[in-house]
Amino acid sequence: MGAELARAAQLDRDLAEQLIERARREGVNLVGEGGLLSGLVKLVLEGALEAEMTEHLGYEKGDTAGTGSGNSRNGTSRKTVLTDVGPVELDIPRDRAGSFRPAVVPKHSRRVQGFDAAILSLYAKGLTTGEIQAHLAEIYDVDVSRDLISRATDKVSEELDAWRNRVLDAVYAVLMIDAIVVKIRDGAVANRPVYVAVGINLEGERDVLGMWVGTGGEGAKTWMTWLVELKNRGVQDVLIACCDGLKGLPESIGNIWPMAEVQLCVVHMVRASLKYASTKHWAQIAKELRHVYTAPTADAAEARFTEFEDVWSAKYPAVVAVWRRSWEHFVMFLRFPPEIRKIVYTTNMIESLNSRFRQATRRRGHFPDENSALKALYLVIRDRQPNRPNATGRTRNWKEAINTLAGYYGDRVTDHQ
Repeated sequence: MGAELARAAQLDRDLAEQLIERARREGVNLVGEGGLLSGLVKLVLEGALEAEMTEHLGYEKGDTAGTGSGNSRNGTSRKTVLTDVGPVELDIPRDRAGSFRPAVVPKHSRRVQGFDAAILSLYAKGLTTGEIQAHLAEIYDVDVSRDLISRATDKVSEELDAWRNRVLDAVYAVLMIDAIVVKIRDGAVANRPVYVAVGINLEGERDVLGMWVGTGGEGAKTWMTWLVELKNRGVQDVLIACCDGLKGLPESIGNIWPMAEVQLCVVHMVRASLKYASTKHWAQIAKELRHVYTAPTADAAEARFTEFEDVWSAKYPAVVAVWRRSWEHFVMFLRFPPEIRKIVYTTNMIESLNSRFRQATRRRGHFPDENSALKALYLVIRDRQPNRPNATGRTRNWKEAINTLAGYYGDRVTDHQ
């Protein structure tokens, strides 16, 4: 089997090299109308269509077995379809009974599977319909209307609805929640929060559990509505919930999952601290706070923060208050070994996702409605990038982490594995 795959891969490479060499020699394009790849795609698609017709009729082309069968081939009809290498003109076989329904190029379809995927990938990267139209014209030498592009992206709406209502796991080891602001037109263009929840289940699989558009500013009461929805979709227990320092949010989480331990995001706490300090002191304050949240134990962190407090409380009492007010939910992660600390001390996983969200929304300016915003953000989630942190995927070194969590949470872990 391995040898056959190797031979097939070598044949693919040989064919690619031959096509490139021919393109150089004859001065022709590989893609676009009249390109070499277009001709190759035409051969493959027409061969597949002919195979479908043979299966439909039950006999090969030219075979006398078809005589008197009640149905036979009836020539071809010409049709141009859009493909990933540009427009391709096909000769579609017909049968006399008119009952042939090809699957590879369905009736009334003007583009083959894969072309829509290219459009969705560009849309997920933040290109507007106009920019996608220009890109396809430049790269594939094909004129695609904005309406066609919109229809291609609209197809994802049903998938989005199913994704937002899917059943979730009963237990999540870690739940991270955060919000990003996007511009949405609702009469007038306004800033609207988009609430995002990311979970890590007991198998170490990361997933975006939900995404919702709110009104006004981010609020703990609104978060409670979305957390109840997660519970209704199957989440019965959360071991550790990581969030920012939004007032009332730890209490909202506790109302939904009473046994959940709330860890405040350290990065958010540092940012909140710096808002109360002069920029000339930011570097020094951040450095000293790092000594606090990297302390080996909770007692050591308390001692180091006391030293920080002695130095800065007179000048910046509000900075000290940020940490004292949230100390119970900050210090929680320090009782864990390093493999757990790295996972729960910050919502960086969502921060990374939010960064990609911003890239996808910045160029658009604003969205015409909530659904358009959710559709664009969902495509960002679905568009996994190689060698980049993605919101979905496996968590590194999870075996060590889950064994440690089992030691702390016992049956809440082992009964669901």
